[in-house]
Amino acid sequence: MSPFSSLLMLLLLGLAQAQQDTDEEFSGNEEETVDLTTAILTTNNGTSESLLEGDMLLPKTRNALKCFSNSCLWKKSFNGLVTIPYVISPQFSGMERQKIENAVKSFHGRSCVRFVPRRNEYDFVSVENGGGCFSALGRQGGRQVLSLNRDGCIYHGIIQHEFLHALGFQHEQTRSDRDSYVRIVWENIDRAMAFNFHKQDTNNLNTPYDYSSIMHYGRTAFSVNGRDTIVPLSHANIGQRRGLSRVDISRINLLYGC
Repeated sequence: MSPFSSLLMLLLLGLAQAQQDTDEEFSGNEEETVDLTTAILTTNNGTSESLLEGDMLLPKTRNALKCFSNSCLWKKSFNGLVTIPYVISPQFSGMERQKIENAVKSFHGRSCVRFVPRRNEYDFVSVENGGGCFSALGRQGGRQVLSLNRDGCIYHGIIQHEFLHALGFQHEQTRSDRDSYVRIVWENIDRAMAFNFHKQDTNNLNTPYDYSSIMHYGRTAFSVNGRDTIVPLSHANIGQRRGLSRVDISRINLLYGC
C-alpha cells in the first residue's frame, strides 16, 4: 500500500470514529429500547411526590415559558451563556454519572445553555436517586431536585427530558394548540389521571407542533386499558426516546435568546 493510500485510510478511519463518537454523545450509546413514556411512568408509579403530568413536581411558580418578569428562567451571563450549576449525588455509580454528564453536555454544542458543576452558587439543580424520574419546572430558586431513579431513569432521552423540564419546558401534548394535532382519547384514561391531559397556557414561541419532540409522550400514556390515549391527527410517530429534536433545540435557543 502506498504512503498516500495509508494516509487516506487513516483519515477515513478517523472520520468514522469521530462520527461514531458524535452519534454516541447525542444518542446516549443507544442500548435503550424501552419506551420513554413507559419507563418514566412505570418508574414513578407509587412515588410519594405530588407530580403533574407524571413527572413534574407541582410548580411553585408559573410555567417557565410564561412567568412574571422571566423569574423562572435561568439567568444569562454577560458572556451570553446561560450557566446552570448542578451537582450529582454520590449514590450514582461512575457509569451512571457518565451517562448523566453526557446527556447534559449534549445541550452545549447546540445552544447557549451550559450545565456546569456547582461551586457555591445559590441556585442549582441537585440530581438525586429519588423515587422516580421527575423535575421541577424552570428555575425555582435555591436547591431544586431533579430525580433520576437508578432503576429506571438512567437513559439518555429521559435525562434530557427531565433537564428540559428544569429549563422550563412542559410536555408537547399539553401545549395550548394540541387539539389541532392530536386527539386525546378520554375513555381510555383513568378518570383520576385525566388532569394530566389538561391543556396548558403555553408560549409556543411560534414554533410548530413537534411530534418528534423528546417532550412528547407516547400513545398509551396513562392508559387504563392498554389502548391509545394520544392519537396523532396524522401518520406521525410520537414518544421517541433517542434525544432532542431539532425543534426542541430551536425552542431552547428562542426561549433563552441564544
